[in-house]
Amino acid sequence: MVDETRQKTGTAATSGQRLVKSSKRDGQNGAAPYSAARARIAAVVSLSFLIIMITMGTRLTIGLFVQSVMDGTGLSIAAVSMALAVGQLSWGIFQPVFGAWADKGNPFAALAAGMLCIAAGQILTARADGFWSLVLAQGLLAPAGVAAGSFAGIFGIAVSRIPAHVQSVAGGIINAGGSVGQFAYAPLIHLVTHLRDYCMSLYTLAALALLGLLPARILCRMRPLPAPAGGEATAHDADIQERKGLREQLGVALRNPGYLLLNAGFFTCGFHVAFLITHLPGEISLCGHSAAVSAASISLIGLCNIAGSVSVGFLGRHCLMKNILAVLYAARAVTIAVYLLAPKTEVTFYVFACAIGSTWLATVPPTAGIVGKLFGKRYLATLFGLTFFTHQVGGFLGAWLGGVVVNGTGNFLWVWYVDMALALLAAFVNIPIREKANE
Repeated sequence: MVDETRQKTGTAATSGQRLVKSSKRDGQNGAAPYSAARARIAAVVSLSFLIIMITMGTRLTIGLFVQSVMDGTGLSIAAVSMALAVGQLSWGIFQPVFGAWADKGNPFAALAAGMLCIAAGQILTARADGFWSLVLAQGLLAPAGVAAGSFAGIFGIAVSRIPAHVQSVAGGIINAGGSVGQFAYAPLIHLVTHLRDYCMSLYTLAALALLGLLPARILCRMRPLPAPAGGEATAHDADIQERKGLREQLGVALRNPGYLLLNAGFFTCGFHVAFLITHLPGEISLCGHSAAVSAASISLIGLCNIAGSVSVGFLGRHCLMKNILAVLYAARAVTIAVYLLAPKTEVTFYVFACAIGSTWLATVPPTAGIVGKLFGKRYLATLFGLTFFTHQVGGFLGAWLGGVVVNGTGNFLWVWYVDMALALLAAFVNIPIREKANE
């Protein structure tokens, strides 16, 4: 009996030792997947950030070439504005096209085609000799390439490769890549143009676009995460994920009032951004300041939007995204009003650039976030691409009307008024959006 008790005690002790050892091994093994998950998230965010930096850096500094292109081709401001306005519309048209290409399982092919189009567009711009060659370069090729590697496509690729609980913050960081590109490219363009000419600046942008093929390849080689069994996805999201076919998904979206209101607000964002990236250098020149002030202002917009985009990404974890959008649009209206009342000194333009930069591209993560909340991630690139098309319809009007108004009146005053009114309207239309399925 005693021997039997000792045997049982020894067996229990041995079992306990095995359990402790097993727990230690589990703890050690658990740390490895956790570290691997963090490394994966960091890699996805970093690569996406770099691609957005390259594509949007090219797009958001196009206004710095307006005067040089006018001098090189003999075109008027109205003609150049029309070519760039066509580019705004093309950018919107190609977003859902490339988004659907990526959603169908071939994201690298879409990104690679985009980088090649950007490079070809910059080279052709340097050699443009008239309106139609400029339309082909900056109205079709370059914006199509940017569409492949900008928000809709990259967000769609990134969110499928990272967990849901980090997507809001990750989206803010990725979005800031466009601002970093703007901040870095503006002084680079000014420097190269000063040392050589604007054609060499365009060739430099083409070379940088081709370098984007490397991070695109690495990102697309990372496999998407499997769909959650139900812990991270809501019942509505799970239901949407089970829907078959892109056409049905589009029908659901176009019947959703919140999605339509979101598109209406994003239209204003496109008008605002396109007007400024195309015509802010012209506004600065009309006020008697040099090209260096224009480059510094464009760069400051990008710098300040880094903080704005990242902050919005963190706020998206705690606040309704529709409320964030309403505040951002209202802030733009107030900023424009203060600018119009202020004396047009260099300091005024720098302060304006900082203020407007804090809201510049910060609307993108919450807009994409609402689309994801309403319809899930399966066709996010396509649905957000469609929303971005609405954005670019506004962009077409912002770029085109700016040229028409300044050509007819000698200043941009009436466009500023329209921009301010649209910003207020966008603030109001976002408020009634039902961001959650059960609202």
